[in-house]
Amino acid sequence: MPTSKIVDISEVLCVGCGICVKKCPFQAIKIINVPKNLEKSTTHRYGKNSFKLHRLPTPRPGQILGLVGINGIGKSTALQILGNKLKPNLGNYREPPEWDQILKHFKGSEIQNYLTKMLELTYIPAIKPQYVDSIPKAAKGKVGEYIEKKDKTGLSEKLKVDLELDKLYERDIGDLSGGELQRFAMMIVMIQKAQVYMFDEPTSYLDVKQRIKSAKLIRGLQTPDNYIILVEHDLSILDYLSDFICVLYG
Repeated sequence: MPTSKIVDISEVLCVGCGICVKKCPFQAIKIINVPKNLEKSTTHRYGKNSFKLHRLPTPRPGQILGLVGINGIGKSTALQILGNKLKPNLGNYREPPEWDQILKHFKGSEIQNYLTKMLELTYIPAIKPQYVDSIPKAAKGKVGEYIEKKDKTGLSEKLKVDLELDKLYERDIGDLSGGELQRFAMMIVMIQKAQVYMFDEPTSYLDVKQRIKSAKLIRGLQTPDNYIILVEHDLSILDYLSDFICVLYG
C-alpha cells in the first residue's frame, strides 16, 4: 500500500513563485504572505494578539489625501486618530501613553505638527462616518430642519440642489434610504466650518452620476490651507480626487 509522507518545509526558503500551489493535485498548498512585524512603528493596538496599525498617513495642507486598502486594514482607525476621535496608544494598550509621549514619538515629522494643532483646537475636523445607516440613531427630525441647524457656511441652499436633497427636506431622517443618507451625511460635513474634512467611503450607495457630482463637490472644498482626507474603494473616484494616495496593507 502507498504510504503518505509529511515533509517539514518550515526551513525551506520560499520565493513565492506559486508553482507548487498550481502543481499540487490536492490543493493542499497555500502561500500566505505575512507582513513584517514592525514593533517600533506601531501607532495603535486594540489588545493582545489583535489588530495593530503601523505608522500613520500624513495629510498635507492644500492637498487631498486618498486612503485605499482592503476592509479591516485600519483605514477608519487612521481616520479616527487623524480626526482626534481616537488617542493612539503606540501599541501599549495596557498603559496608554500621555499626549506628550505621543507627540515625542512623532517628533520631527509633519504628523507631530498636525496632531499638535488638533489638540490645541487650531484644527477643527468634520468627519463623514463610514456606516451611514447608523445616522438616524444620532440625528433626529426633519431633513431640512436638521440641515438648517447645522449650516455654518450658508452653502446649504446650493448644496441641497447639487446633492439632490431639495425634495427630501420634509422627510424624516429615519425614512431616508442608503443613498439619501450618504448624500445627507456629505452635506452635513460640507456645511461645517472646518480645517480638516474627512470622508469615509463617500460614494457607496450612489450611482455613477451621483458619484461624479459628489467627487466634484468634495474637490470644491479644497483650499490652500485646509486638509481633505478620503477613504474610497472606487479607484476611478480615488484617482480623480486624490493629489496623493496612501495604500494600507498587511
